[in-house]
Amino acid sequence: MSRQVISTPNAPAAIGPYSQAIRAGQFLFASGQLGLDPTSGELREGIEAQTQQALANMQAVLAEAGATVANVVKTTIFLADMADFAVVNRVYGEVFGHEPPARSTVQVAALPKNGLVEIEMIVFLGE
Repeated sequence: MSRQVISTPNAPAAIGPYSQAIRAGQFLFASGQLGLDPTSGELREGIEAQTQQALANMQAVLAEAGATVANVVKTTIFLADMADFAVVNRVYGEVFGHEPPARSTVQVAALPKNGLVEIEMIVFLGE
């Protein structure tokens, strides 16, 4: 099986020893994205803006791999506060719409840079 690092300047650079995504055969495993502006490196303000930015960052990584949200088969959403679930769910639904991927959502004690949301994805790149 082949293994390829996927990286794009259109999403924030990794802030640790990890890759934005790894393509392994027909699958792409995308590391979690925060609501960081890829240019400034700063978190956007508020849960809605951070969720929109995290998803935009993820779409940039997907595009670099030749994929779209239609290829996503599983996501995991990490929330600093489960009270933000309804807002995140609405923004997420705007991106994934009809026939969304499988998903887990969990509350965590804290996220890097004191983010409010982080989203990771597993993507099937196809046949």
